[in-house]
Amino acid sequence: MKFEDTSQNLRSRLWIVQSLVVLLLALLGVRLYYLQLVRGQYYAEVAQNQRIRLLPIRAPRGDILANDGKTALANSNPIYNVILSREDLRDRKLASLVKPLAEALAVDSDILQDRFEQIGSQPAFESILVKQDATPGDIAWVEAHELEFPELRVEQQPQRRYPANGMLAHVLGYVGEISPEQLKQPAYKDKGLKPGDVIGQSGLEQTYDDYLRGKDGYRKVIVDSRGRIQDEIAIVPPQPGQDLVSTIDLDLQKTAEDQLRKSPQGRGVVIVMNPNNGEILALASAPTFDPNLFSRMGSKEGRAEYAALLNDPKKPLINRAIQGRYPPGSTWKPLMATAGLQQGVISIDDSNLVCGGGITIGNKFTRCMGGNHGSPNLHVAIMKSCDAYFYRLGLKMKLEGIQAMADEFDLNKRTGIDLPQEVVSTTPSRELKARLYPRDPDWKDIDTVYSSFGQGQDVLTPIALLRAHSAIAMGGRMYVPHLLKEIRPVAAVGDDPTSPDYRQARLARSFDRPEPKILPIPKDQNEVVVKAMWSVVNEAGTATGIKIAGFDIAGKTGTAQVVSLGKDVGEHKDHSWFVSYAPAFKPEISCVALIENAGLGSRFGAPTVRAIYDVYYQKTRNEAAPGALPVAKTPRLENKTPKKPETQIARNQ
Repeated sequence: MKFEDTSQNLRSRLWIVQSLVVLLLALLGVRLYYLQLVRGQYYAEVAQNQRIRLLPIRAPRGDILANDGKTALANSNPIYNVILSREDLRDRKLASLVKPLAEALAVDSDILQDRFEQIGSQPAFESILVKQDATPGDIAWVEAHELEFPELRVEQQPQRRYPANGMLAHVLGYVGEISPEQLKQPAYKDKGLKPGDVIGQSGLEQTYDDYLRGKDGYRKVIVDSRGRIQDEIAIVPPQPGQDLVSTIDLDLQKTAEDQLRKSPQGRGVVIVMNPNNGEILALASAPTFDPNLFSRMGSKEGRAEYAALLNDPKKPLINRAIQGRYPPGSTWKPLMATAGLQQGVISIDDSNLVCGGGITIGNKFTRCMGGNHGSPNLHVAIMKSCDAYFYRLGLKMKLEGIQAMADEFDLNKRTGIDLPQEVVSTTPSRELKARLYPRDPDWKDIDTVYSSFGQGQDVLTPIALLRAHSAIAMGGRMYVPHLLKEIRPVAAVGDDPTSPDYRQARLARSFDRPEPKILPIPKDQNEVVVKAMWSVVNEAGTATGIKIAGFDIAGKTGTAQVVSLGKDVGEHKDHSWFVSYAPAFKPEISCVALIENAGLGSRFGAPTVRAIYDVYYQKTRNEAAPGALPVAKTPRLENKTPKKPETQIARNQ
């Protein structure tokens, strides 16, 4: 029998086995190195987060107050919301939760499905709102089903409340959750905002969001593997937002809104301003809307209401004071008169121009709506609102003179009011004519005629018109209109200023307003225009019906055509303007009213302003204005300034 030596084979096999063992150990060492050293911090945090959870405590927004510093125009009330935590969702699909949650919590399944699809695709959203303003029954159901739905919890959060009936809606604005698109915008990127945060979306809420929005706190808790709270480690309380004191006078605001509500079409604008500093005392735009609607957007009814607003042909979401543009009609004339005197085309001693009942340019006769005024001087032309006088004044000034006037009164710029989305008025120019009428692009004398009495390419926002007239009232000082009076302080929250959880005090803030623009209007020329506007109300002008003895109103009516003569009926009636200030020679208040499709300015615009002056007179003189109707006392708003509620902690029981 032949002997076979297999030791060599055994040694080869042993070497292979040893090599495999060494390789496996090396791979294991590399993996351990990666897990413990390279990614150790990450996995430590993951493990810690499975045990420690930070539950947010939402900060209430600061209140927005009236100019008395006491009455709340917008405040926050605590409500309970049902929240879904994506961290506790594990392998369960969001879609599988729609039906059971919709049935149990009485939420519209379509809305919940849309919300899950929209937010579920955004990894940054850590929690999803399931139901807002949960009832005690909803809360009890969540608590009773914590084992079946551990991803649900109930949080107390502040909800914004606004005055009823849409009062001040266009001034205050509204709030809403920041959208994924907004989070990408530079304006929001660097503010530390995160998905689910509530921010101002329009009005003062948007303009001063950085001050009104507080700083959220949180509750640090220990949870078990199913996400149930076992213990509480610490609480960092939220810091409320700062209160904002506005310039709004509630009595004047209510009067303005009441007047618009009673107008023929229920559409228009009233703005009241202090011409001495630009403070807006009232700003009403009709029709209005209920900003409380935006807290009901999670319901089917809320979405239907919003859709109705978007599709309403009267456009209630538009703030007509800063976004509406209208032909100014005869309210344009005092501005033309001021510029004509400045430019020397007429003078104080030589201001007579022919009326003749109208003017013929080429083969077209444009009549004076007030008849034939003979050969009036500037005073009579303003008092009687002689169109033909201003036809001829415009031709003497030429387009360049009208453009210089628009530039001087900033009619071709935004006023700078502290509300978002203000639009720019349109003023005459060759470029605009060519763009609007490409078949007839050349500027002609007839275009100058139309532009000289407020019926051409001059289309103004009411706020721009009021600012310009207030500058005349103030002898050439033109202020930036604004709604903010004061930002109030908030005390620091926390005991240890060295702690990263310490909330620093937010100090009171006074805003430096731009110095008024000084228009070079000679005093004697200014007095001519002011005296003429005084005569409109107090002598034999177009608004003598609103005269108040002892309270000299200076003003100008305007009737702005919307369509051609003969078609101006019903919805196409002329717009009714009245712009004014009082007392005429030492102004305290200025006001503009535009009543859409109402007819003559003397019939609707002027009486609307008279109602404002009646209230102002009684407030400042402690007696009713001569000939005034009884002034109704402004009722208290429903949303009084509440004591800041003690923070209720988010629950997940």
